[in-house]
Amino acid sequence: MTDPRPPILETRGLTMRFGGVVAVDNVDFSIAEGELRCLIGPNGAGKTTFFRCLTHQYKPTSGQVVYRGDDITGSHTHEIARRGIGIKTQVPSVFDGLDVRENIWLSARRHHKNREASRVVDDILERIGMTAVSKRLVGELAHGERQGVELGIVLSGDPDLILLDEPTAGMTHEEVHRTTEMIREINRTASLIVVEHDMQFIKAIANRVTVFDQGAILVEDTMDNVLKNQQVRDIYLGKREVA
Repeated sequence: MTDPRPPILETRGLTMRFGGVVAVDNVDFSIAEGELRCLIGPNGAGKTTFFRCLTHQYKPTSGQVVYRGDDITGSHTHEIARRGIGIKTQVPSVFDGLDVRENIWLSARRHHKNREASRVVDDILERIGMTAVSKRLVGELAHGERQGVELGIVLSGDPDLILLDEPTAGMTHEEVHRTTEMIREINRTASLIVVEHDMQFIKAIANRVTVFDQGAILVEDTMDNVLKNQQVRDIYLGKREVA
């Protein structure tokens, strides 16, 4: 079923080669305004390379990345941030010696004047549920809380589209639950593309899932239908039963 909402981001014939290896093979992809899409697939399927082409960590060999009708292929990270795309990778981007509020304020200050930045930070702290720990040093926080601060930093730029790379990696069950609520809240005002391995987390947040295999899109469907798809079970889940 085609989403009636206009696309916020598309790829057209996106291809990424490393020497003779085709890691991403002529991928046409589209995510609608307001949608939350998860990218999954077995190791080596191409999802991470595809994601890095979207975040401009890699420049694709051929094809286009199109954001709201504009070709942004090969744009620098700061250029796509100005367009309204926020990126959270697995590389930490926080200052351990500053408190939670100071970390988010430093980022907000790049986008807003002082008084407005303070208002934006207050709003973000409430949205991510970290008002109570806003004065704690980031270096003293648990892993899941640090990830929350990084999400807050991304939100400080008021993005319309957020790209997240394995946001629950290394988290406890309780931290995953908290991150689930955080991402649902963020999706009220922004589209999201999430690369993730945790199937229970994906089931909790995703409306639609894109499954990669051998550098191409194998299936795009609801999570329930993906879990029932025999091709997906064979290449990604093997013969294991999924609850």
